[in-house]
Amino acid sequence: MDDAGKLADRRMRMVEEQIVRRGVTDVNVVAAMRSVPRHLFLPPEREHEAYADEALPIGHGQTISQPYMVALMTQVLRVDVRKKILDVGSGSGYQTAVLAEMAGEVFAIERIPELAERSRAVLDKLEYDNVTVVVGDGTVGLPEQAPFDGIVVAAAAPEAPRPLLHQLADGGRLVIPLGPVHREQMLTVFTREGTGFRRDEEVYCRFVPLIGEEALGGTQGDGAV
Repeated sequence: MDDAGKLADRRMRMVEEQIVRRGVTDVNVVAAMRSVPRHLFLPPEREHEAYADEALPIGHGQTISQPYMVALMTQVLRVDVRKKILDVGSGSGYQTAVLAEMAGEVFAIERIPELAERSRAVLDKLEYDNVTVVVGDGTVGLPEQAPFDGIVVAAAAPEAPRPLLHQLADGGRLVIPLGPVHREQMLTVFTREGTGFRRDEEVYCRFVPLIGEEALGGTQGDGAV
């Protein structure tokens, strides 16, 4: 088996052992995780670790998320081909690619230009023509492209940034880890219901801190911002 075949085999085993066995049941999410070559989104010296069950450094103090967490966040976001999604803190572009496999249109925003440039190159190489990568402050979102049917944030904040909540379409979902920096956080889902928001908690997790103008959030509890 050549190197490409070995990597593909490791990817299939990753999906079965790290994702399916842990309860990810959305068949489209599972198919997307099988399709996207995670190793391409890592620095070359890290490619051999691509299908490990962990987050990995990608430079600039950032990480590529654990595969299970990418799958879980995508599942609770409830993505389909009719939806427009915003990926905040897109980093390596791996989560963006998984979303692009399922959504109609994906906007990825990353504050570090070098990471945005690298991810854009990989996404272009993989011929995702439904993705736009933007350099900017993800905490303020992309108001010119709103509303979004789903927003996923790959960094932790004390509370959900108000601009992201208000850029959700009615029925849209924001998935974000909430809690203290460098400690355990709670993966939280906000669903827009008219002028209010329902808040649901999923699982404990650990992410790098969200950085930006609105990183301190602004929600005051369930249904109020």
